[in-house]
Amino acid sequence: MLRAFDVAGNTFMLNGSPIRLIAGAIHYFRVIPEYWKDRLLKLKAGGFNTVETYVPWNLHEPEEGQFNFEGLADIVRFIETAGELGLHVIVRPSPYICAEWEFGGLPGWLLANSDIRLRCMDQAFLDKVDAYYDVLLPKLKPLQCTNGGPIIAMQIENEYGSYGNDTDYLTYLQKGMESRGIDVLLFTSDGPEDSMLQGGTVPGVLATVNFGSRAEESFDKLREYQPDMPLMCMEYWNGWFDHWREEHHVRGAQDVSQVLQDMLDQNASVNFYMFHGGTNFGYYNGANHSHEYEPTITSYDYDSPLSEDGEPTEKFYAIRDVIRTFTGQEPACELPEPLPKRSYGEVRLSEKASLFGHLEQLSEPVKRTCPDPMEKLGQSLGFILYTTHVSGPRPEMELTIQDVHDRALVFLDGAYIGVVERWNPKSIPVRIPAGGAKLEILVENMGRVNYGPYLKDYKGITEGVRLNNQFLFGWTVYPLPLSKADALNYEPVTAESQNGPTFYRGTFEAQETADTFIRLDGWVKGNVYINGFHLGRYWEAGPQKTLYIPGPLLRQGVNEIVVFELHQTADPKVSLVDKPDLG
Repeated sequence: MLRAFDVAGNTFMLNGSPIRLIAGAIHYFRVIPEYWKDRLLKLKAGGFNTVETYVPWNLHEPEEGQFNFEGLADIVRFIETAGELGLHVIVRPSPYICAEWEFGGLPGWLLANSDIRLRCMDQAFLDKVDAYYDVLLPKLKPLQCTNGGPIIAMQIENEYGSYGNDTDYLTYLQKGMESRGIDVLLFTSDGPEDSMLQGGTVPGVLATVNFGSRAEESFDKLREYQPDMPLMCMEYWNGWFDHWREEHHVRGAQDVSQVLQDMLDQNASVNFYMFHGGTNFGYYNGANHSHEYEPTITSYDYDSPLSEDGEPTEKFYAIRDVIRTFTGQEPACELPEPLPKRSYGEVRLSEKASLFGHLEQLSEPVKRTCPDPMEKLGQSLGFILYTTHVSGPRPEMELTIQDVHDRALVFLDGAYIGVVERWNPKSIPVRIPAGGAKLEILVENMGRVNYGPYLKDYKGITEGVRLNNQFLFGWTVYPLPLSKADALNYEPVTAESQNGPTFYRGTFEAQETADTFIRLDGWVKGNVYINGFHLGRYWEAGPQKTLYIPGPLLRQGVNEIVVFELHQTADPKVSLVDKPDLG
């Protein structure tokens, strides 16, 4: 007997009738809730019938046993909204999602256990997954189409064949989902390669493939392993993401629409990854590591059919035309009116508060023999400061951080002496005076690796600090998650330049609220907060030159901007403009 949504031979069936899935990915956690309906309506107006989303474990369980399903994390509301609009929903839950998201969705606190083995039949890992599933899956159970809800299918793990071949682990997750009441169609998704399909598929479970081009070749490979089931590209990479220190990626609309046509001509279903990318708010961007560490930027625009701020692009209209021609039907709704954009002009940040002058308000220091990484101190995100006293005198020696994850500012007796970066792990020459000196090392977690064999990515100083070959012991460590920039005593900005990590604060008035973009010309690197909401990171290295501020984060009247600058700025001002600049 078929379920409400199921497969019959090489066809998807919904309530007994054939259906072609034309889906688009929208991650609820990358879009503020006030805009979920707008983005979903635009998906529907493009001719799509289904929305797909990942579920990031680390957002929902930021600390072990402490769960969050509110605001950006309100997955139930997002799915219900999609259902109310007549859209089907594909859910791809954790434990692992990749998604260019911090740690691929895994929570950083897993790494407090140095012996844990990720994404395999390691009991320590499975116990944590089970505890999470015990909370997450009961929320999804009533939303399944088998219970009258919009969820038609759910994924087991994610692109597992790109990581491992522990099929017992995949089966364990499958049984764990089913035992908790998940009875919709289950599937896996992998690259269209032999090793990936051998390592990532489960007998009796629908396999799908992910690719950005060469549709016929990719589906031919899938048919070798699954000859009599529906074809689906679960991730059609119609754009791409950006790393800091590289160019913004773009892909032509004609190329994208042609590959879509090729898939439809093969009677395949498709999910656009991404339809709307959104934003890596706060510290939640991930990183890649193939030849070197490459952190992802704050914008997740992805050059997708909807821009980061939700505007239809040339790609949107080209795709809509292909879908309309293929189905012979007009989209189920009209495009919503464009959301207003506004330039609020220049904002001067007239107050400042130094990080080092407010350590006691921002952190509770701990004593450690070694400069332990964040995870050993119960911290997952943000910054961490290591301080110690070095005896002297010492002639010039080489200061080496072994190893830094990911970027360290080094100070000697309060003076900045250099930066050490994971992708450029140089030593710094230092001289210690007769009375000794205070050494301070501020390390930024720029995002855990989200894909590949280097997932186990500790943050901070992972082993030790040396002067030549002598390790330095006896540290005072300040965990600095800096999730909020409050509890600081600000003072007026004076004429002299402020060096070192500093918070700058300013205000502006808004008669009407609208989407806007903050430009940080003249700033070096840091984080931005708007009315207490952590927008994310900026860096002069580019390509991103503006951060997106959704209008609902503003309020009529006075609005507060806080910029946490790691280095310095000659003129503490920002501009609020009505157009993005992604490089």
